[in-house]
Amino acid sequence: MLILTRKIEEEIKIGSDVTIKVLSISEGQVKLGISAPGNVAIFRSEIYEKVKMVTIEASESCTEKPKDLSKLKIRKISDEDERS
Repeated sequence: MLILTRKIEEEIKIGSDVTIKVLSISEGQVKLGISAPGNVAIFRSEIYEKVKMVTIEASESCTEKPKDLSKLKIRKISDEDERS
């Protein structure tokens, strides 16, 4: 783990496209601003862990076998079908 000391308005860069900026510090709380591309998901750790747990539970409780997609019939939609 890398440990850095930063003051208000100072930043930390992660790679070339993620920036973390210290916005304020008060009463034992630090407010951070995070700038990252839209494809980078940013979660508080407690939310991330809850989503992960719920996803695992849901996948474990699934008793239905996946369907054999090779047996599905595919119907092409023509321009005429789209107008109706």
